[in-house]
Amino acid sequence: MWAEALAGFLADVFPSMGALLGEEMSYTWTLWQSEWAKDYIFKDPQTLSAHMGGILRHAFITGTSDRVLRYMGRPVREGGQPHWAADPELLSRVGLWHDGARIRHWVGKNSLKLYNEQNVLRFEFTMNDPAKFRVHRTVEGSGSGEKKLLPMRKGIADVAVRTQVCSSRVRNFTEQVATLEEAVSVGEVLSKASKPVASKGKRYRGLEATGKDLLLLQAVADPKFNVDAITNKQLQKALGGTEWANGLEGRGLSARVSRSLRLLREHGIIKKLPKQHRYVLTAKGRLLTTALNQFLGASISDLSKLAA
Repeated sequence: MWAEALAGFLADVFPSMGALLGEEMSYTWTLWQSEWAKDYIFKDPQTLSAHMGGILRHAFITGTSDRVLRYMGRPVREGGQPHWAADPELLSRVGLWHDGARIRHWVGKNSLKLYNEQNVLRFEFTMNDPAKFRVHRTVEGSGSGEKKLLPMRKGIADVAVRTQVCSSRVRNFTEQVATLEEAVSVGEVLSKASKPVASKGKRYRGLEATGKDLLLLQAVADPKFNVDAITNKQLQKALGGTEWANGLEGRGLSARVSRSLRLLREHGIIKKLPKQHRYVLTAKGRLLTTALNQFLGASISDLSKLAA
């Protein structure tokens, strides 16, 4: 489909192709660079400018190195450190101009940014090196039709999956930033989560978000689950050997993770995917984990200014 559509431009792009290369030659279309953006339009520039300081700070605090690396499809170790195979070169930069501000994260040749211009707030993902993302596709020339996890290609054959990858990165970034505008204090968010809940005649304890449940909440908030779903096995890998695991391993650790998943579900922090033992964060879960990130990432002087 793409090849047929783009062939219509050949007469303008390469009018002498047939004369120079022969009529039997076909044109190979390559997507060298792509940009996927999402715009939010405000009433006027002043309304948007009033929010930009908080948005930039929030994006910088929550834009941790492991989160950015995962946005860009690079492997990260279970503890959050870059994997040796990632070969990471990560750069985050905040810039200010007379008409707006921007925060941009680079990993290699790919970047994710947000910026404002006039009354428009834009989230944008720029892909120059698709090979850093691995996608399920057939092996070229194999003829078997079997799909494997392989690097994304620059050719138009991977345009559809490329749009899916870019769209998911922008969506995750916008959802992460959106929690900033909740008009509730961190204290209110933590207080609600700390209250017991009841379901089907059974009582479930409140969450200790800054205490014994902190590591659990940080684990389910891992940015890799923005792309994939939360599972018992994944949480065992993330929490095994930590203070939260309390020396448990194997079936004992699996059972504790299962009980914790049930607890988080009853509190509305996660929801179960249909007909699967896989879970994702809810809007309430994103709010709680973002509040924790903001609270733990802020300095005492920052908190003093906010309280004043």
